[in-house]
Amino acid sequence: MHETGIVRGLVRHLDALAQDAGAIAIDRVHVSLGALSQFSPAHFREHFEEEIEGTIAQGAQLEIEEASDPADPDALHVVIRSVDLDIPDDAS
Repeated sequence: MHETGIVRGLVRHLDALAQDAGAIAIDRVHVSLGALSQFSPAHFREHFEEEIEGTIAQGAQLEIEEASDPADPDALHVVIRSVDLDIPDDAS
């Protein structure tokens, strides 16, 4: 399924980001769904919850913004807007 692959790739990217930063958890993820991205917020959330199971992102709060402009350059994409990481004070 195409949508699963998109979300799986996003979760891999989040995992790499967290590892590079020395994070022990991902607390919050804010994404924007392009107007032509093929996802409804509920559909994206369902895939996201399945894909983060057993990862550093498990339990992360998901914030979803829906873009409405089909002419936007990111209209076909899911864009990570921000990520809140739990980074221990002693991480280098």
